[in-house]
Amino acid sequence: MLTKENFKGIWAGVPIAWNEDETFDEKTYRKDIENCCMAGISGIYTGGTTGEFYAQEFEEFCRITEVTVKECKNAKVPVMIGCTSTYTKGVIRKAIYAVETGADAIQIALPFWLTVPDECVVSFFYDVAKEIGKTPISIYCAGDRMKKNLSVDMLLQINKEVPTVFHVKGLNVPEDERRDACFKLSRSYNIFVGEHLLCELGMYGAVGSCSSFVYLNPPILLHMEKLLFERKWDELGTWCSKIRAIIFEGLMPFAKKGCEDSAIDRLLGRAAGFLKTSLRCRSPYPFCTEKDLETFRRWLEKNFPEFLNLRWKV
Repeated sequence: MLTKENFKGIWAGVPIAWNEDETFDEKTYRKDIENCCMAGISGIYTGGTTGEFYAQEFEEFCRITEVTVKECKNAKVPVMIGCTSTYTKGVIRKAIYAVETGADAIQIALPFWLTVPDECVVSFFYDVAKEIGKTPISIYCAGDRMKKNLSVDMLLQINKEVPTVFHVKGLNVPEDERRDACFKLSRSYNIFVGEHLLCELGMYGAVGSCSSFVYLNPPILLHMEKLLFERKWDELGTWCSKIRAIIFEGLMPFAKKGCEDSAIDRLLGRAAGFLKTSLRCRSPYPFCTEKDLETFRRWLEKNFPEFLNLRWKV
């Protein structure tokens, strides 16, 4: 079972492989999960924005969950399934299925179509938790995609009332408040942050990341995980700076043309050839082209060629 002591490290947030007709490409997806497990990545996760939870029917969610869990269990790698929905019963339906299938944790954001009142927030998490027993719950603090920002005080209250909620992905606070927020929350939560923030917020209690860069180059990100655990901030900071440059320079042209989250993560996964997924996202959401992929590869070759070397070693 995942606990506060071991729910840490660099986890891969894996995109779903789609065929040209937007049906589930199970064969390719299985291979991508298998490759992540064989690479020694600390855990596998899907069902967030990268996994396009918002673009799946329940039956598809079930099949994707079955495949993800089976491949991870075969490799003895922990697995978390995102179960976000626009209403409590929808979350519970997904969560029960994921747990019964064998997921080690679930992740949920607050229902997001209408604003959840303050007085309903804790009860929402309580209602989900009581249906799945001791299975850990991760809160996805999904930034501007949520109608409500969960404050530090609210998150602490959730953990106090629902102890199985002890993991947070992201910190939805102003930049000048995130170190203090991370420090306060780290006493109750395992906090996962963006890869470029592992050094800055690792000093204040962050313990990992739901990563897309890990399948750009697993050895580099696993080295960063080691540096995080060993608290070697200078070297870790150098790598975080490189990732920050890739995010805000190398990937920015594709973001400006409307490609977000899953589209960008597919670009990362395909750049060095580690993932075999298509670049396609489900309609109506835009995705990168093969030309974009080649452009990004050339940018990496010029600026950070080490990320294209899947056999990179310290």
